[in-house]
Amino acid sequence: MLAVEEGMRGIPGRSGAVLLGLLLMVVYAWGCASRPSPPGPGEARGVLPDLRGQRVLVLPVQLRDGLPHEALADAELAYALRTVGPAVEWIFPPDIDALLARSPGVSASIRDLPVGVFLRAEVRRIGDPLYGDLRRLSTLTGAGMAVIPVELRYSDVGAYRITAALVSLRSGHVDWFGVVEGEVGLAEDPGALASATERLARALLPFG
Repeated sequence: MLAVEEGMRGIPGRSGAVLLGLLLMVVYAWGCASRPSPPGPGEARGVLPDLRGQRVLVLPVQLRDGLPHEALADAELAYALRTVGPAVEWIFPPDIDALLARSPGVSASIRDLPVGVFLRAEVRRIGDPLYGDLRRLSTLTGAGMAVIPVELRYSDVGAYRITAALVSLRSGHVDWFGVVEGEVGLAEDPGALASATERLARALLPFG
Protein backbone atom coordinates (compact mmCIF):
# COMPACT_ATOMS: atom_id res chain seq x y z
CA MET A 1 0.00 0.00 0.00
CA LEU A 2 2.94 2.32 0.70
CA ALA A 3 4.13 1.86 -2.90
CA VAL A 4 0.67 2.82 -4.14
CA GLU A 5 0.67 5.94 -1.98
CA GLU A 6 4.14 6.93 -3.23
CA GLY A 7 3.00 6.51 -6.81
CA MET A 8 -0.05 8.67 -6.19
CA ARG A 9 1.97 11.74 -5.16
CA GLY A 10 1.92 14.48 -7.72
CA ILE A 11 -1.35 13.26 -9.32
CA PRO A 12 -4.29 15.71 -9.04
CA GLY A 13 -6.63 14.80 -6.22
CA ARG A 14 -9.65 13.71 -8.26
CA SER A 15 -7.62 11.69 -10.76
CA GLY A 16 -5.63 10.10 -7.98
CA ALA A 17 -8.79 9.04 -6.16
CA VAL A 18 -10.21 7.50 -9.32
CA LEU A 19 -6.97 5.61 -10.01
CA LEU A 20 -6.79 4.37 -6.42
CA GLY A 21 -10.38 3.19 -6.64
CA LEU A 22 -9.63 1.25 -9.82
CA LEU A 23 -6.58 -0.36 -8.24
CA LEU A 24 -8.58 -1.46 -5.20
CA MET A 25 -11.29 -2.90 -7.46
CA VAL A 26 -8.68 -4.94 -9.33
CA VAL A 27 -7.20 -6.26 -6.08
CA TYR A 28 -10.67 -7.16 -4.77
CA ALA A 29 -11.64 -8.90 -7.99
CA TRP A 30 -8.41 -10.91 -7.96
CA GLY A 31 -9.04 -11.96 -4.38
CA CYS A 32 -12.56 -13.14 -5.20
CA ALA A 33 -11.39 -15.03 -8.27
CA SER A 34 -8.72 -16.82 -6.24
CA ARG A 35 -11.27 -18.32 -3.87
CA PRO A 36 -12.21 -21.87 -4.87
CA SER A 37 -15.81 -22.21 -5.97
CA PRO A 38 -17.85 -25.06 -4.47
CA PRO A 39 -17.93 -28.26 -6.54
CA GLY A 40 -20.85 -28.77 -8.88
CA PRO A 41 -22.57 -32.07 -9.61
CA GLY A 42 -20.00 -34.70 -10.50
CA GLU A 43 -17.11 -32.64 -9.11
CA ALA A 44 -15.10 -33.20 -5.95
CA ARG A 45 -12.14 -31.97 -3.91
CA GLY A 46 -9.55 -34.04 -2.09
CA VAL A 47 -8.08 -37.51 -2.40
CA LEU A 48 -10.16 -40.55 -1.56
CA PRO A 49 -8.53 -43.17 0.66
CA ASP A 50 -9.16 -46.83 -0.01
CA LEU A 51 -11.95 -47.68 2.43
CA ARG A 52 -11.73 -51.44 1.98
CA GLY A 53 -11.11 -53.12 5.32
CA GLN A 54 -11.85 -49.94 7.28
CA ARG A 55 -14.60 -49.26 9.79
CA VAL A 56 -16.59 -46.25 8.59
CA LEU A 57 -19.41 -44.32 10.26
CA VAL A 58 -22.27 -43.22 8.02
CA LEU A 59 -24.23 -40.33 9.52
CA PRO A 60 -27.83 -39.49 8.61
CA VAL A 61 -28.46 -36.89 5.92
CA GLN A 62 -28.16 -33.62 7.83
CA LEU A 63 -29.88 -30.94 5.73
CA ARG A 64 -33.11 -31.82 3.94
CA ASP A 65 -36.11 -29.74 3.11
CA GLY A 66 -39.42 -31.57 3.24
CA LEU A 67 -38.72 -33.65 0.17
CA PRO A 68 -40.88 -36.59 -0.83
CA HIS A 69 -39.19 -39.83 0.24
CA GLU A 70 -36.57 -37.96 2.32
CA ALA A 71 -37.27 -40.43 5.12
CA LEU A 72 -35.92 -43.13 2.79
CA ALA A 73 -32.65 -41.32 2.13
CA ASP A 74 -30.64 -42.95 4.93
CA ALA A 75 -31.95 -46.42 4.09
CA GLU A 76 -31.28 -45.95 0.37
CA LEU A 77 -27.72 -44.77 1.07
CA ALA A 78 -27.11 -47.73 3.39
CA TYR A 79 -28.32 -50.14 0.71
CA ALA A 80 -26.11 -48.52 -1.95
CA LEU A 81 -23.00 -48.55 0.26
CA ARG A 82 -23.51 -52.19 1.25
CA THR A 83 -23.96 -53.15 -2.39
CA VAL A 84 -21.02 -51.20 -3.81
CA GLY A 85 -18.65 -51.58 -0.84
CA PRO A 86 -19.14 -54.98 0.82
CA ALA A 87 -15.49 -55.01 1.92
CA VAL A 88 -16.04 -51.95 4.15
CA GLU A 89 -17.28 -52.32 7.73
CA TRP A 90 -20.08 -49.75 7.66
CA ILE A 91 -21.71 -48.46 10.84
CA PHE A 92 -25.09 -46.96 9.91
CA PRO A 93 -27.37 -44.62 11.91
CA PRO A 94 -29.47 -47.39 13.53
CA ASP A 95 -26.25 -49.08 14.70
CA ILE A 96 -24.95 -45.78 16.12
CA ASP A 97 -28.27 -45.07 17.85
CA ALA A 98 -28.18 -48.51 19.49
CA LEU A 99 -24.61 -48.01 20.71
CA LEU A 100 -25.45 -44.57 22.13
CA ALA A 101 -28.52 -45.98 23.89
CA ARG A 102 -26.27 -48.54 25.62
CA SER A 103 -23.71 -45.85 26.51
CA PRO A 104 -25.53 -43.09 28.40
CA GLY A 105 -22.22 -41.61 29.50
CA VAL A 106 -21.28 -40.72 25.93
CA SER A 107 -22.60 -37.31 24.93
CA ALA A 108 -22.70 -37.21 21.14
CA SER A 109 -25.21 -36.43 18.44
CA ILE A 110 -25.56 -37.70 14.89
CA ARG A 111 -28.40 -35.42 13.77
CA ASP A 112 -28.82 -31.67 13.32
CA LEU A 113 -25.07 -31.21 13.29
CA PRO A 114 -23.50 -27.83 12.35
CA VAL A 115 -22.60 -28.75 8.79
CA GLY A 116 -23.77 -25.59 7.00
CA VAL A 117 -20.17 -24.38 6.80
CA PHE A 118 -19.52 -27.03 4.15
CA LEU A 119 -21.90 -25.17 1.84
CA ARG A 120 -20.31 -21.77 2.44
CA ALA A 121 -16.58 -22.39 2.35
CA GLU A 122 -13.89 -24.93 1.57
CA VAL A 123 -13.45 -26.92 4.78
CA ARG A 124 -10.13 -28.70 5.08
CA ARG A 125 -10.38 -29.61 8.76
CA ILE A 126 -13.47 -29.64 10.93
CA GLY A 127 -13.55 -27.98 14.34
CA ASP A 128 -15.71 -28.15 17.44
CA PRO A 129 -18.48 -28.81 18.18
CA LEU A 130 -18.71 -31.12 15.15
CA TYR A 131 -15.24 -32.57 15.70
CA GLY A 132 -15.97 -33.26 19.36
CA ASP A 133 -19.10 -35.25 18.50
CA LEU A 134 -17.28 -37.27 15.86
CA ARG A 135 -14.30 -37.97 18.12
CA ARG A 136 -16.60 -39.36 20.82
CA LEU A 137 -18.34 -41.50 18.22
CA SER A 138 -14.97 -42.72 17.02
CA THR A 139 -14.02 -43.78 20.55
CA LEU A 140 -17.37 -45.50 21.00
CA THR A 141 -17.36 -47.38 17.68
CA GLY A 142 -13.69 -47.78 16.81
CA ALA A 143 -14.34 -46.17 13.41
CA GLY A 144 -11.57 -44.21 11.72
CA MET A 145 -13.59 -42.43 9.02
CA ALA A 146 -17.04 -40.87 8.71
CA VAL A 147 -19.28 -40.20 5.74
CA ILE A 148 -21.28 -37.02 6.35
CA PRO A 149 -24.17 -36.58 3.90
CA VAL A 150 -24.32 -32.81 4.30
CA GLU A 151 -27.34 -31.98 2.18
CA LEU A 152 -30.03 -33.66 0.10
CA ARG A 153 -32.12 -31.55 -2.24
CA TYR A 154 -34.11 -31.76 -5.42
CA SER A 155 -32.26 -29.62 -7.96
CA ASP A 156 -33.50 -27.24 -10.62
CA VAL A 157 -32.82 -29.82 -13.33
CA GLY A 158 -35.26 -32.25 -11.74
CA ALA A 159 -32.88 -34.64 -10.01
CA TYR A 160 -31.84 -35.43 -6.47
CA ARG A 161 -28.49 -33.91 -5.49
CA ILE A 162 -26.38 -35.02 -2.53
CA THR A 163 -23.48 -33.05 -1.07
CA ALA A 164 -21.21 -35.16 1.14
CA ALA A 165 -17.88 -35.18 2.96
CA LEU A 166 -15.54 -37.97 4.03
CA VAL A 167 -13.74 -37.06 7.26
CA SER A 168 -10.88 -38.65 9.19
CA LEU A 169 -12.12 -39.07 12.76
CA ARG A 170 -8.64 -38.98 14.28
CA SER A 171 -7.44 -35.74 12.74
CA GLY A 172 -10.64 -34.03 11.62
CA HIS A 173 -9.17 -33.69 8.12
CA VAL A 174 -11.67 -33.59 5.27
CA ASP A 175 -10.24 -36.15 2.87
CA TRP A 176 -12.96 -35.72 0.25
CA PHE A 177 -15.86 -33.40 -0.46
CA GLY A 178 -18.13 -33.68 -3.45
CA VAL A 179 -21.53 -33.37 -5.05
CA VAL A 180 -23.40 -36.08 -6.95
CA GLU A 181 -26.65 -35.87 -8.82
CA GLY A 182 -28.95 -38.73 -9.68
CA GLU A 183 -30.98 -39.34 -12.78
CA VAL A 184 -33.65 -36.86 -13.82
CA GLY A 185 -37.02 -37.91 -12.50
CA LEU A 186 -40.02 -36.77 -10.51
CA ALA A 187 -39.41 -35.84 -6.89
CA GLU A 188 -42.06 -38.39 -5.93
CA ASP A 189 -40.18 -41.19 -7.70
CA PRO A 190 -38.13 -43.22 -5.18
CA GLY A 191 -36.00 -44.43 -8.07
CA ALA A 192 -34.74 -40.89 -8.63
CA LEU A 193 -33.51 -40.78 -5.03
CA ALA A 194 -31.98 -44.26 -5.30
CA SER A 195 -29.98 -43.23 -8.37
CA ALA A 196 -28.41 -40.36 -6.39
CA THR A 197 -27.44 -42.53 -3.41
CA GLU A 198 -25.93 -45.11 -5.75
CA ARG A 199 -23.81 -42.45 -7.44
CA LEU A 200 -22.59 -41.24 -4.05
CA ALA A 201 -21.63 -44.79 -3.11
CA ARG A 202 -19.70 -45.24 -6.36
CA ALA A 203 -18.01 -41.86 -5.93
CA LEU A 204 -16.79 -42.88 -2.47
CA LEU A 205 -15.69 -46.33 -3.59
CA PRO A 206 -13.84 -46.01 -6.89
CA PHE A 207 -11.69 -48.98 -5.86
CA GLY A 208 -14.69 -51.33 -5.82
